[in-house]
Amino acid sequence: MVDPTETIEIQNVVASTGIGQELDLEALATDIPGADFNPDNFPGLVYRTQDPKAAALIFRSGKIVCTGAASTDEVHGALDIVFEKLRGLGIPVGDDPEITVQNIVSSADLGDSLNLNALAIGLGLEDVEYEPEQFPGLVYRMDDPEVVILLFGSGKIVITGGKKPEDATAGVENMTERIAELGLSG
Repeated sequence: MVDPTETIEIQNVVASTGIGQELDLEALATDIPGADFNPDNFPGLVYRTQDPKAAALIFRSGKIVCTGAASTDEVHGALDIVFEKLRGLGIPVGDDPEITVQNIVSSADLGDSLNLNALAIGLGLEDVEYEPEQFPGLVYRMDDPEVVILLFGSGKIVITGGKKPEDATAGVENMTERIAELGLSG
């Protein structure tokens, strides 16, 4: 049987940073080829990097959110590209702006189908949301690490809310243990 931690794949890393000054998004939209700014739909300018593949959401306040990256290294790579673009336009950007990972979304496979009804009861109703008429997965709020795990009957899971890749590994290990303790593993 495959160790579920070996099936973990990062799907999305969301991080934030800022350059500490107001930006003229209309001017940036003109000056940065490929930038997308449509304030009627979204208040930020969207700039997509190709390598690494990510999207930077640049706000008037100078805050920048990077999303869509597949690793923390890719977040840093994509934001470095954005910082260079801004510097190239004469906008002062510090040498090493602080980048904070807000959320890492990962997926994994527990390798066995799950009885979500039994799991909802076994995990304790205070930490679980399970309404199969609304959503086909069980939502489990784990305390250590502080992540949210979506469990599906197929045994596939999504781990969200992690701040570092190790949070997904710890979440999968703890989830596997809980399922075994409850006698619900195949």
